[in-house]
Amino acid sequence: MKIGIIGGNGKTGSALYAEAKKRGHEPTAIVRSEQRGREALGEDAQLLVKDAFDLTKADLTQFDVVVDAFAVPMGSPVAYLHLDLLTKLVHDLRDTKTRLVVIIGAASLKQPDGKRLIDQLLAMPDHEQWIGTPLNQTYEYEFLQMIDNVDWVAVSPSRNFGPGPTNGYVTGTDELLVDSNGKSELSNGNMALAIMDEIESPQHQHQRFTVRNREDD
Repeated sequence: MKIGIIGGNGKTGSALYAEAKKRGHEPTAIVRSEQRGREALGEDAQLLVKDAFDLTKADLTQFDVVVDAFAVPMGSPVAYLHLDLLTKLVHDLRDTKTRLVVIIGAASLKQPDGKRLIDQLLAMPDHEQWIGTPLNQTYEYEFLQMIDNVDWVAVSPSRNFGPGPTNGYVTGTDELLVDSNGKSELSNGNMALAIMDEIESPQHQHQRFTVRNREDD
């Protein structure tokens, strides 16, 4: 399949690019900087060098699947760009055959008490300094639930998301996953595994699923 990865030179995007390539697909990293794209993915990487907000419908629909792995740093004053980009992608992909996979963060997941993680985060001291990204990723999920004419799936990582082993994963739906030690962790590599498995064998449509690391035996 032809897979376009917005933010393909980021930590998750590059893991996803490598996994797609490994499985024999045709990934394209959509990046703003060719130099950074090749530094992250190699000199022979397939790149589409373009700002995500300048992508056209023709750019997007050349792919069987578009993965939105766009991210801004925690605390960025432009965290709203997460939602801005998603609304653009939905507009361009309405009533098309291109599937949209959106990485939306963990903040909209529910905790054992039934409250969303974002509610806990909003109660923390000085949250105004960093809340923009989790808040806008929560808005993304709320927005997606209104959309029925785009073939979308949303993916939430665990609470702690970043470097770690690529050894397999466990999935859930709307509740924050924790392991037997009470840890909620997901590596970029395991996220890539989960997304590629979903792309190859779709299990969710107009739904969100969440992922955590599998525990070692």
